[in-house]
Amino acid sequence: MTEAAITLQSSRQLGLFLVTASAIAWSTAGLFTRLIPIDTGTMLVWRGVFGALGILAFAIATQGRTAIHDFRKMGWPGWLFAVVSAFGMLCFITSLRTTTVAHVSIIYATVPLVAAALAWLVVGEKPSRSAIVASVFSLVGVGVIVGFGVEGNLTGDILAFGMTLSLAVMMVISRFYQNIPIMHAACLSSLLSGAVALPLSNGLAVSGYELGLLALFGLVNSAVGLALFTLGARMLPAIETALIGALDAPLAPVWVWLCFAETPSVETLIGGAIVFAAVIAHIAQQNGQFAKVRSSVFEAKRSE
Repeated sequence: MTEAAITLQSSRQLGLFLVTASAIAWSTAGLFTRLIPIDTGTMLVWRGVFGALGILAFAIATQGRTAIHDFRKMGWPGWLFAVVSAFGMLCFITSLRTTTVAHVSIIYATVPLVAAALAWLVVGEKPSRSAIVASVFSLVGVGVIVGFGVEGNLTGDILAFGMTLSLAVMMVISRFYQNIPIMHAACLSSLLSGAVALPLSNGLAVSGYELGLLALFGLVNSAVGLALFTLGARMLPAIETALIGALDAPLAPVWVWLCFAETPSVETLIGGAIVFAAVIAHIAQQNGQFAKVRSSVFEAKRSE
């Protein structure tokens, strides 16, 4: 291994941080849903609008005037990312209305394995054994949280898998099309998700208080979450991106507990511990391998 390998590992460490931060941001969805007493369609329209504005503001702040012109550089991978993301959101909304939240969570928890299979089939990226094992344990942990015995609906379950497949496709696109102006693709994705939710809304009139919460929802959950996810997904194998993203499930009840004093169930605590342990064990195993590689590189330099 050379210094290039160490640089690559440093990029991976940054990717881990960004995707973990995105999982924290995305885990606030349940909290905002509880705080904002409006219909789901209206909520998601405003979430998409504020999310797009937040991402665009960040792009302009970091890139200046060129941020606007970069929309022309999207190319087909960028447009594909935006459309697939919007499609996934539509599947997510509809699945929650036709099947149980438990089934949606269980199906979503398969995304690391779906992403690994897709990355292997499309681009030949082989997942590590550690990532596969951790993904299986993560799936079991989510299963413990939501319960395995809940009756669902076949149509809703298929839509939930459509959401899961969409997220896996987004990971592969972000990973292997590095020239996409990713912030711009994420901005369009937020706008499209709001547009597809518009027919589900009961009108866009909201109070000032609700509008403030919706702005926070869009900025924190959509803008920050999607921006960090799309940046971090470029630096990690698809299965690792999905595995770290699984932290969303055990983190979501924490926000509700902090704000509403709702004590998590024993199943939530056990399942969350399994998910956290699986993710941390995988990261520790990968970092241990990196430490050995770095040590061997330094020893080789000393002997020169």
